[in-house]
Amino acid sequence: MNKLSPSDLVVNEDGSIYHLNILPEDLAETIITVGDPDRVGEVSKYFDTIELKKGKREFITHTGTLGNKRLTVISTGIGTDNIDIVINELDALVNIDLESRLVKEKLTSLNIIRVGTSGAVQPDIPMGTILASSYGIGLDALMNYYVQELSGEEHLLLDHLKSHFTHLKNIHPYIAAADPGLLHTIGKDLTHGITVTAPGFYAPQGRQVRAKNAVPNFIEMVNTFQQGPNRITNLEMETAGIYALAKTLGHKALSINAILASRVNFEFSSNPQQVVEKAIKLVLERLST
Repeated sequence: MNKLSPSDLVVNEDGSIYHLNILPEDLAETIITVGDPDRVGEVSKYFDTIELKKGKREFITHTGTLGNKRLTVISTGIGTDNIDIVINELDALVNIDLESRLVKEKLTSLNIIRVGTSGAVQPDIPMGTILASSYGIGLDALMNYYVQELSGEEHLLLDHLKSHFTHLKNIHPYIAAADPGLLHTIGKDLTHGITVTAPGFYAPQGRQVRAKNAVPNFIEMVNTFQQGPNRITNLEMETAGIYALAKTLGHKALSINAILASRVNFEFSSNPQQVVEKAIKLVLERLST
């Protein structure tokens, strides 16, 4: 590969990557992503040591250790537009020499675990559930801009999804699976399901406030999908982008969802922080063993 131009790969004057504002040595190979910048400290407070705290815009990074495990926790902000920045810059930090602007001969595969909030679309998934996403389905446009290779299982599932969503005009879903190793270690014994990643919080997730919703039966549309044992379980705004882009770049990803809302029962958790804390503790415990 040719040397990357300064406009394709932007590096700050101190040698840090443009948006995340961190150096390669600041990053652990196991990374927890959270949407909310304030949640970074809610994760790192459990670390035994903290060696780094940096921040720029919505991107806050803490790196430290838990037991013998070195971990980084980083906030992404909301949406797959931010995921595009975070995953590409994490990859650049480990797989591109930022000084020479050349891709390294030996590539590093990161472990990326999202800990985020989500709403269930199935009546048998109660608030307070901690759910691991077996697949992410993106209804946003991120992967229209990348070449993506699908497995046979992903192709099959995507074909069924496109058939089910055939009357959704101008929306082209994409799909990516969780890393199987992370799913069966960090995600072991949790509820599993397909997570739909929407490009917004209100109408794109079937909410009706004042603006007229163009897809009034959206929740029914997603919760009636079934392909063998696979069903859509929840909605959020980052998982599919993380899965698809991480896989494209050779990284391993898993999304752990704290279910705060029941979209079919029209309920929201009375203690959301407790549910998020439960998810954080679960992930850290399983990463440190």
